[in-house]
Amino acid sequence: MAENILVCTAWPYANGNLHIGHLAGAYLPPDIFARYHRLIGNNVLMVSGSDSHGTPITLRADAEGVSPLEVFERFHAEFLETFQQIGVTYDLFTHTDTENHYRVSQDIFTACLENGFLYQHTEQQFYSETEGRFLPDRYIEGTCPKCGYESARGDQCDNCKSLLDPTELINPRSKNDGSVPVLRETEHFYLDLSKLNEEVLAFLSEDKDFWRPNVINFSLQYVKDGLRGRAITRDITWGIPLPLEGYDDKRLYVWFEAVIGYFSASIEWAANHGNPEKWKDWWYEPQAKTYYFIGKDNIPFHAVIWPAELIATGRHLYEDDTSKFLNLPYDVPANEYLNMEGEKLSTSRNWAIWAPDLLERYDPDAVRFYLTAIAPETRDTDFTFDDFIRRNN
Repeated sequence: MAENILVCTAWPYANGNLHIGHLAGAYLPPDIFARYHRLIGNNVLMVSGSDSHGTPITLRADAEGVSPLEVFERFHAEFLETFQQIGVTYDLFTHTDTENHYRVSQDIFTACLENGFLYQHTEQQFYSETEGRFLPDRYIEGTCPKCGYESARGDQCDNCKSLLDPTELINPRSKNDGSVPVLRETEHFYLDLSKLNEEVLAFLSEDKDFWRPNVINFSLQYVKDGLRGRAITRDITWGIPLPLEGYDDKRLYVWFEAVIGYFSASIEWAANHGNPEKWKDWWYEPQAKTYYFIGKDNIPFHAVIWPAELIATGRHLYEDDTSKFLNLPYDVPANEYLNMEGEKLSTSRNWAIWAPDLLERYDPDAVRFYLTAIAPETRDTDFTFDDFIRRNN
């Protein structure tokens, strides 16, 4: 009997081109996986899209003197062209700036609120006196309190992968002008992850022997260390508004709403195909399997926080039959990193090979073959031009 297989791939920030690390780590593996399941007769739905609301987009827009909309639309179009060139076979590659995604994200916020998993908290947040505004987490950098890395972001350290709050950084500074921000009070909604700790731990502890060791070990330890409330709103004007009166200057935090994209994209796909309830075959059918192909830096968001969000909704969203439950992730195959010529890829140092440039110079099949051969499935791997040429000749 044919299985229903949902293939979800990481949502790239629409603030720059894709590079070889993205292709090898997050996009070619799920495409091969989806092609295999289609070939053996399974019902495959493969979805993703551009993350339109991340602060990397507003940072680029500020630098270029254009609107965030202009930035994300430009790179969304480039993503579509790259995927078409290299043959990644999405059923839908959408973006998070759609009416559908706004509605679904706001409905999930409301469900979490009504079920008692959101709370309001007044916190201290960094404020730029030179710019006259609160600074989102990625507008701040400093020294990581966990490992000492001096260029940690306000939301996560790229070196040790720890999730951070901007106030935890040592010697914080604004990425815009290098000034030292000051702390001011502001009120935000929080997802009460501590209330969800036991249910998420139970989910991770049941039948996960087939998960990759790096994923399950990290996730279990992350939860066993104790989940704590995490802000799901921020003081910005670009993003999804809260479905409440009196919060016009706040938007949903992108870490909360971007993962909802897998769900909203499935709903959008069904509507586009004239069968608005069809998405339930992958989200409510108990035997359906959902796979999330990501890079290792996204493990906590997909293996811990996204299941927590689904649990917080009550898992009956858009379904009247209360005996049915939204499916939690079946597997989260997170890949390691692809390096280049022995060094870590770095967009800030421009140490990368951009997908459009590579595909302009070489046959897409040759690129697919090589990136598949060196895919960093269980360990970091290395792209070298000598090896690329040798393996294709």
